[in-house]
Amino acid sequence: MTAAAAPPPFPWAAAMEAGLGRLRLSPEAFWTMTPRELAAALGRGAGAGDAAPSRAALEALMRANPDRDGMED
Repeated sequence: MTAAAAPPPFPWAAAMEAGLGRLRLSPEAFWTMTPRELAAALGRGAGAGDAAPSRAALEALMRANPDRDGMED
């Protein structure tokens, strides 16, 4: 039986540059995010490469999820 290769270390320097530099997050906001949330904020989350919905798909979503008339607390 052979040992599995260790995963590469997390790229902290790149993550901090992206979160604190590019996104201009406060240190508190950055350090409370999960790596998945950071990826989504950077546009690298699931579906990030997907095209925008078509006009027909957008209209169907708007019909299925209409805005409410009044603001509720």
